[in-house]
Amino acid sequence: MNILLLGSGGREHALALKMSQSPLCGKLFIAPGNAGTAQCGTNVNMGVSEFDKIRSFCLEQGITMVVPGSEEALVNGIFDYFAQDEALKHIPVMGPSKLGAQLEGSKAFAKLFMERQGIPTAAYREFSEENYEEGIAYIKQHSLPIVLKADGLAAGKGVVITSSHDEALDEFSQMIKAAKFGDASRKVVIEQFLTGIELSVFVLTDGHTYKILPEAKDYKRIGEGDKGLNTGGMGAVSPVPFADAAFMKLVEDKVIRPTVDGLSKEGIIYPGFIFFGLINVAGEPFVIEYNCRMGDPETEVVMPRLQNDLLELFTAVSAGNLSAQTIYTDQRAAATVMLVSKGYPEAYEKNKVITSIPQPTHDQIVFHAGTRQDGASVLTNGGRVLAVTSLATTLSLALAHSVQTANQIEFEGKNFRRDIGYEFI
Repeated sequence: MNILLLGSGGREHALALKMSQSPLCGKLFIAPGNAGTAQCGTNVNMGVSEFDKIRSFCLEQGITMVVPGSEEALVNGIFDYFAQDEALKHIPVMGPSKLGAQLEGSKAFAKLFMERQGIPTAAYREFSEENYEEGIAYIKQHSLPIVLKADGLAAGKGVVITSSHDEALDEFSQMIKAAKFGDASRKVVIEQFLTGIELSVFVLTDGHTYKILPEAKDYKRIGEGDKGLNTGGMGAVSPVPFADAAFMKLVEDKVIRPTVDGLSKEGIIYPGFIFFGLINVAGEPFVIEYNCRMGDPETEVVMPRLQNDLLELFTAVSAGNLSAQTIYTDQRAAATVMLVSKGYPEAYEKNKVITSIPQPTHDQIVFHAGTRQDGASVLTNGGRVLAVTSLATTLSLALAHSVQTANQIEFEGKNFRRDIGYEFI
């Protein structure tokens, strides 16, 4: 198989490494990729939503499968683009149709879908410029804290939890009147605040059946003890200690099966990953959000624990016989620590030389996120730079190994959290 993987982050390096290990993998191309993905295949200077360029490349290179890593290409309709083109429609795209991707692309779409399918989620209402004054009145009588979500994609930054009515009113105005998140906040979902502990659950589906992958928990805040600004993710752990067999049965019965059955019943074409952002409220799972792809940095702990051939699973998805597959999981714990640039998640520095990145071993891999190759040097090229993942018999050992390596790697302005998984250690 000749594969085109779309994306450039730590998630894509983890997917690229996993696919490159498959005997089914012929040529692997990553667009645009990073310094790490270049070790797994060939980077291509092409944007994930440059569909016409992607079309030409696929035909020239004899691509037999396209794997979108991030949500952008999926929400923009790459599945439909391929399905509607006579020259491309034989190439499977591992991700949902444009309509299916609205599970992530629109908070309001996802909420209405959950309502129709009876899937547990926080109570909510949606507002826009048209019913702005209703939104003001709704906020004034809402219990605290108040959760406001930009309806569309906002690079993981479109959710604000406010602790006072004045703060909520100001955020509401910023989102709708001042377009704080651009088009993404033309519509705002106001949600009940749920108290509990969060986790990420992932499935691979062919749109009718599904397989549950190892779960994970990520850490969004920049500072230790979950303090400071929200980021794209400062680290992750897998497995999640409270996600035992009894809890996961509730997740499957109340969330996963109704979601996949609902997609099938509603005729929504969905071959690929579903990411369930969940919260455990007194032992009951509620859906905070859906994503139409794997998470980042969760992929960097999930893929090392997944013992299956990923391309074999993808082939089963495209053939519609995923139900015949069995998922095999490494029983070791995995902990990922993300090294970030000075200033992140706000304005950050780039082009700093990175040194002392160790070679992968059977129990540790350093995934590249925001990096680029410059001759013999590897330079920083993003806010999140490297993800150090370690596997060990216990979570505390895995974290200790990741922190040890994070200390050894050098680049100017390096920052990372040393307390990933702190609730469980």
